[in-house]
Amino acid sequence: MTAVAIQPTDMPGAGAADTWNLRRVLQISVIAGVVAIYLCLVGIVPVFAERPLIVDVLELGQAALLITFGAASYLAGMDQVKASWLRAVVVGAIVGAITGAFLTGLVLLGEAIDLRSVFLNASPTLYALLTDGIVLTGPIVPIVAGAITGALAAVILGLPSAIRVPLVIGLSSLLFFGLFAGLLRTPMLVTPLRDVARFMFGSEGLTAAGAAIVFVVSVGTTAIVRRTKPRQRVNALPPRQRRLVVGPLGLLVLALVLLFPLAMGPFFAQVIALVAIFVLLGMGLNITLGLAGLLDLGFVAFFAVGAYTVALLTSTAEYGLANWGFWEAVPFAVLFAMLFGLILGLPILRIRGDYLAIATLGFGEIIRILAGSDLMKPILGGPRGILNIPKPLDVPPTHWLSGPVQIYYIALAFAAVVAFIAWRLRSSRLGRSWMAIREDEDVAEGMGVNLVQTKLLAYMLGGAFAGLAGAISAGLVGSIFASSIQLQLSINVAAIVIVGGMGSIPGVVVGALILVGLPELFREFSDYRLLFYGIALMVIMILRPEGLLPSRVTRRELHTSRELADVPDSELVTDEERREASLP
Repeated sequence: MTAVAIQPTDMPGAGAADTWNLRRVLQISVIAGVVAIYLCLVGIVPVFAERPLIVDVLELGQAALLITFGAASYLAGMDQVKASWLRAVVVGAIVGAITGAFLTGLVLLGEAIDLRSVFLNASPTLYALLTDGIVLTGPIVPIVAGAITGALAAVILGLPSAIRVPLVIGLSSLLFFGLFAGLLRTPMLVTPLRDVARFMFGSEGLTAAGAAIVFVVSVGTTAIVRRTKPRQRVNALPPRQRRLVVGPLGLLVLALVLLFPLAMGPFFAQVIALVAIFVLLGMGLNITLGLAGLLDLGFVAFFAVGAYTVALLTSTAEYGLANWGFWEAVPFAVLFAMLFGLILGLPILRIRGDYLAIATLGFGEIIRILAGSDLMKPILGGPRGILNIPKPLDVPPTHWLSGPVQIYYIALAFAAVVAFIAWRLRSSRLGRSWMAIREDEDVAEGMGVNLVQTKLLAYMLGGAFAGLAGAISAGLVGSIFASSIQLQLSINVAAIVIVGGMGSIPGVVVGALILVGLPELFREFSDYRLLFYGIALMVIMILRPEGLLPSRVTRRELHTSRELADVPDSELVTDEERREASLP
């Protein structure tokens, strides 16, 4: 029995946009105020008060509070901007002022009571930062700053999209380049662009001139792209002309990818290589989870099998067996990982849902315990692990392919090959069988899908991709330890697949860039990066439950279910009611 939504012409509360939603304004203000106090008391504001975002203009701690003011006012103004731009500006200023009032209350309370016995960061230094060092009227500084920031955020909200979007992207670019100024400046200093690096970037943060250039270029580029709409124009071209345009662009992107580690240095090469390794893992889990719907929480076991296989066959240390080269060992790593996929799949063929997740979790824990146990110590080294795993290419330390640069190219090449294989599998008969199992195993079996064969192939191919990732990781790190086999790795890979969009190959790449690449770049914020990592996951799942780049099937399913869920039960009509209404 299905249900359809009725769209009445007279909806109660249709003019809600014309009223002041004071309850929502207060809710947003209170939440933003609590967030602002939290940022202060956990140390984000005082710790990063000396970390410039724009040198001599704005510190990172101040930026965190301004972003809180602006985001809260932006959300509150969205309800009012359709009715009146002026009303949205007033609401934004009110929300910003209330949020700032929470900080004022923190300052006054801290001066009256010793909060430092409970909150170590509630110090006079923090109060001086919040009040800008002003003694008498200082406590109102957060209120004034919040009101001004909130009003400006609401003003931006009310601008036409042709102006608003470039402004928002320009401000986001300032935040991005200010955060990574040091990382960008260092490799540029050894290139002919050293003078540009000194002009635009300080040792930390953007210079004032650099900030102006970044903002103007970002706004101008975004405005030009939105006005010219190059993607739509290219798609409208005949196929032959489209190839003439896309081909050179593809070659340009390939050239940039190949030259990237040489221009940016080994640190960025290692980060991208790590992202490529997680792309391989994500492609493997995307088969078992994204296509076949089989949740595997022991996926780290296949990674460990590939890494230990390469280690045993190539290591020149105590536990090395064959002293082979990397390229000779990789096929065996993939083969053994496939074999372990078969071993895992056979006993759990009839298990579904949560029970399947628990069973695969047990498999991963068995591999982890065995790798570090005394039983396998004569073979796998136990907690000591296996050392002296050679690099894939034996080059001198001064060679341009030494270090992580060679792993960068190898990992990207393997990731491209695996992405092509995964794309072909998805559109094949086997891929359609996996998706049928994901939707309903009983119906798939009734339609002639061989459940045993199809599930085993999913585990074996997913394990093969993960084993390849483990082999490349062993070559990157040069060692493998039992402590590296953690449940967290399986959870991270599952998060990549879900955040990117289950069943989507581009989604896996985007998920790996966001969940692996960005945290690696935020190493300097090691005390807080996992906090922001968790916040980002929550925001993505709330705003994009289907993932960042979901497949068409997933997007259609989730959006349809969400649209029906938003319709009240009184407005749903069943098939039976519709048939009865059509009878004379």
